[in-house]
Amino acid sequence: MNLILFLIIGGVAGWLAGLIMKGRGFGVLANIGIGIVGSFIGGFLFRLLGLMAQGAVGELVTATVGAVLLLAIVSKIKKG
Repeated sequence: MNLILFLIIGGVAGWLAGLIMKGRGFGVLANIGIGIVGSFIGGFLFRLLGLMAQGAVGELVTATVGAVLLLAIVSKIKKG
């Protein structure tokens, strides 16, 4: 995948994850970083489940799922 497209999808996924996790976001730039890391996590989890993303929309869904999971984990650690 093109690096620029990867960064854009990760950024959008982080932004969406911040909206989904209302109140658990860490600001725009941090959420973009979380989206990029979340795309790796989502891709790993989807492969474990035998799922495969198709196209940009599939990649966005995968990255968003990973980013939401990462935000949930980070917020739990931050509270503890």
